[in-house]
Amino acid sequence: MPLGRGLDSLIPKKSFLNESFKGEKILEIPVENIRSNPYQPRNVFDEKGMEDLVNSIRQHGILQPLIVSKVSENLYELIAGERRLRAAKILNLKTVPVIIRSVEESKKLELSLIENIQRKDLNPIERAKAYQRLIDEFNFTQEDIAKKIGKARATVANTLRLLTLPVAVQKAIEEERISEGHAKILLSLDSSEKQEAMLRRILGTGMTVRETAQLVLSKRKKTTLKDPAVRLKEEKLQEVLGTKVVIKKRGQKGKIIIEFYSEDDLENLIKKLIS
Repeated sequence: MPLGRGLDSLIPKKSFLNESFKGEKILEIPVENIRSNPYQPRNVFDEKGMEDLVNSIRQHGILQPLIVSKVSENLYELIAGERRLRAAKILNLKTVPVIIRSVEESKKLELSLIENIQRKDLNPIERAKAYQRLIDEFNFTQEDIAKKIGKARATVANTLRLLTLPVAVQKAIEEERISEGHAKILLSLDSSEKQEAMLRRILGTGMTVRETAQLVLSKRKKTTLKDPAVRLKEEKLQEVLGTKVVIKKRGQKGKIIIEFYSEDDLENLIKKLIS
């Protein structure tokens, strides 16, 4: 392949961009006339990523139009393209290419969320808060979210569970002092006190995810080993209900503990149990 053609395939030309948005008019709008999207789920922007974007725009311009909705004659609200708008302001650009769309408020958050998740720009806590906002403000179910972003419902549920962690743990995840893998292990601990204590230990010793998992497992092994027959029954119930189930026996009596992590989870469990 000739070198020139290879570069063209990596750096799209303006004519190619117009073709990509065929049927939608691309306009140049003054940067000062665009306000940020109040439904933007992302609060933290990676400095290195922003620097790379600024350098790219400085060299090649904005290749993908921002998406906005019209608020008034000379005012537009951003739907998607927060990083591009910020980069344009850093470069003191007078105008940016935009596509004007009229969408309902839930669509604004949905488009912003999907764009950011696909580009891995949200940290796990921001992603969880965005999911929760869809549930609280726009009546989405976990299944709705899963379909929109192309993930399994269990993945959405597990992300939402991060919001049950203590604030100190959530902050450590946001600041990337611990990973999402660490967080999942902390979720297995049965109290916020234990979770915060384990967080301090991780931060103090620099334990890896594997080391953390081994430590938690070793602590559990100190408890009485469960009857294999009871464990088998737990596994069968977990398979049917799709959530964690614990059977506690004392002689011939006992109780079954079924966990749920949201109102949506509870409703689904009730339906399964009734049916």
